[in-house]
This record gives sequence, structure tokens and C-alpha cells, in this order.
Amino acid sequence: MNRRNFVKQSGALLATSALPLQFSCAASTPKKSFKMGLQLFSVRDAMAKDPIDTLKKVRAFGYEDSELFGYDGENKSFYGLKATEFKKVIDDLGFTVTSGHYDFSSFFTKPFSALQNYLEQCIEGSHVIGAKYVTWPWLAPEYRNIEGFKQLTEKLNRMGELVTKNGLGFAYHNHDFEFTDHNGEKGYDYILSQTDPEWVKLQMDMYWVAHSSKLTAAELIAQNPGRYVMWHIKDMDKQTRDYSELGNGSIDYIDILSKIDKDALEYYYIEQGGNYAQNSMQSAADSANYFKKQLQPYL
Repeated sequence: MNRRNFVKQSGALLATSALPLQFSCAASTPKKSFKMGLQLFSVRDAMAKDPIDTLKKVRAFGYEDSELFGYDGENKSFYGLKATEFKKVIDDLGFTVTSGHYDFSSFFTKPFSALQNYLEQCIEGSHVIGAKYVTWPWLAPEYRNIEGFKQLTEKLNRMGELVTKNGLGFAYHNHDFEFTDHNGEKGYDYILSQTDPEWVKLQMDMYWVAHSSKLTAAELIAQNPGRYVMWHIKDMDKQTRDYSELGNGSIDYIDILSKIDKDALEYYYIEQGGNYAQNSMQSAADSANYFKKQLQPYL
């Protein structure tokens, strides 16, 4: 079976098998339960050196879920491990991967067929490891203009339709540049208004919203109900406004998480992209300890 047929057939099977569960959930409306997740980009240096040992340590810190970054579609591997082997590693640890960030920006000016080919590889890899979402994480600086955002929304809609029809969810992750003013226009406004809510969900980076948006996280969620299915939770240094370990920064997450609408939320991931007090692994451990003690009661 070639990859394209695999993608289509596995998506159809997933869609069919999900129907009784969806009906059951709608009927009983159980209370949501969230796993504490980590965006593995936070410990990318450790993952590059020894992914298996790093995952074992991350699991020991108390993380139960994760979002990965990158996929070698030609070799069907994550972090140098075949997708099937990677799946066995996380299963043995009682660990899950529910989303992935992939390098779609590198295909921005290439024919859509090239982007679609890589997207189909990511869909296939996601099915193998049990990840529920494929996420567009970043846009290269040369495309961060209004014309670039218009092209981006077209790509997002086409990608989201394909991913959705293959039994997975598709989302866009924000940074700060989407909130930059371009003579009265903002890229994020195009993303919100010109993408199909059924095909393109949103992953909110709460740090970048606090850093660069005039609207709060709660306001964005209220204005776009049902779309923010994932969050990135990370803190902001009180002086430099760089990244920081949870609890050491200026973002009042107790206030945010105690009041914000969580109805659409499916997964959240703690993240710290740099500016570690000691090293990436210690920061991941410190953020986990703070989160469990201070913030987890709100999720």
C-alpha cells in the first residue's frame, strides 16, 4: 500500500471508529481531564543527544504528554528513531505525544504538491505514534508581511482540509509577529477571519499573547469560540521579557487559568525555548514542580 492510500484509508477508519465514542461523550458530557504536557523543543539539546534517556527523565519529572518537533518523512523517523520504535518507547514509559510541530515554512514558496507530500508524511507518522494534531508552528521572517499572510491562509485551509479528512486535527501556532501592525492590518486577523474554523484550529502561545497582543488570552478565546484547542504555557522574565521557568516570571497564570474559558481546550504543553537558569532539563523539572503545586488545580 502506498503512502497516499495509507493516509486516506487510515483516516477513514479513524473517522468511522470515532462515531460511537463521540455520541457517548455528547450524551454523558464527562468532566475534562488534562495531562501535564511538555513541548519537547524545551529540551531539544538533550533530545538531540539521547532521546530515549531524555524522555525517561521527562516522564520522571511528572510529564505525561508531549508535543514533538520535526519529522524525517523520508526515513519515517522521529529524533533518529523509526516511528514504530519511537511509539514503543513512549508506550513503555506510559507517555503520549498528542501534537507535532513540523517545518512547513520551508515549503512556503515551493509548489503545493511538495508541501502536500511532506504533509502526508507527517499525517502518516502521526497515525503511527498516535498523535492527534498536526501543527504549523512558525513562519520564516521573509514571509511575515500581509501578502505572505494571505498566501499562508490559503495554504492552511488546504492543509487543514486534508488533515481533517484523514482523521486528525490541524492547528496554527502563534508567535509575536502575527500581531505586528502593517499599516492598520495584522497577520493574525487574516488567520482568524480567512481560515475555515472546521479545518484550521488554533494553538495559543500564551507567552507571545502576553508579550505582543493587545488582546488577552481570555479575550481571544471568547472572540473565537471552539478554535483554541491547544495552549502553550510559558513564563516571561520580569526584566528582559525573555523566556523563564514557570513561577519565576511576570505572567500571572493563577489569575489566567482560574478565569479563562477551557471548553475548547484539549491539550496544553509547558514550554521554555531558552534563557534557562541552569540548563534545559533543570528548567523543565522546575517548571513541572511549580505547575503541579500552583497551577494544575485549575486544569
